[in-house]
Amino acid sequence: MTEDLLELIEGCKSNCRNAQETLYRKYYGYAMSICLLYSKTRAEAEEIAHDGFLKVFSKIKQYDANFGFKSWIRRIFINSAIDYFRRNRKHYEHDDLEEARGMESFNDNAIDQLAAQEIMLLVQDLSPSYQMVFNLYVMEGYKHHEIAEQLGITEGTSKSNLAKARNKLKLALSHMTS
Repeated sequence: MTEDLLELIEGCKSNCRNAQETLYRKYYGYAMSICLLYSKTRAEAEEIAHDGFLKVFSKIKQYDANFGFKSWIRRIFINSAIDYFRRNRKHYEHDDLEEARGMESFNDNAIDQLAAQEIMLLVQDLSPSYQMVFNLYVMEGYKHHEIAEQLGITEGTSKSNLAKARNKLKLALSHMTS
C-alpha cells in the first residue's frame, strides 16, 4: 500500500471532507465496475455505489492496513448490492416468474463468439434475483448456503435461481449467435 493511500485513509478516518472526496474520486470507477455487475441499470449501480461509499466512510476506522484496501472496499460494495437487493426484493419476485417461462437449450460454443462486454450486458438483463445469485456464485465464489444466508432465501432457491440464470443466459447466447 502506498504512502499516499495510507494518508488518504487516515484523512478519511479523521472525517476530512477533502480526503473523502479524493478517495471517492479515486475509487468511483472501481466501485461502479462492481455495482454494475449486481444491478439492472446504471442508475441502480450508482445508488448502490453511493450507499457503498457511505458505508466505506462510516466503517473506515475498522479497516486494517495489513489487508488490501481494494479487497476491503470490494466486500463493502458487494454487501451494499446485497442490501439493495433485499430492500427491493418485493419488486423483483414477479420478474423472476416471468423469466422462468420459455427457457430452451443452446449451442455451448456460442460463448466463444462473444466479447466480455456483451456477456456483462446479458447478465444485467437477468432478473435481479437470478443476477444476484449468478454473480455471487460465479463471480465471487460464494457457496449456495452462503448465498442463501446473505439473501434470506433457501439453499434450494439459490440453486434453482443459478440454474435458471444459466438457462436464460444460454438462451440469450443462442439467439445472439444464430
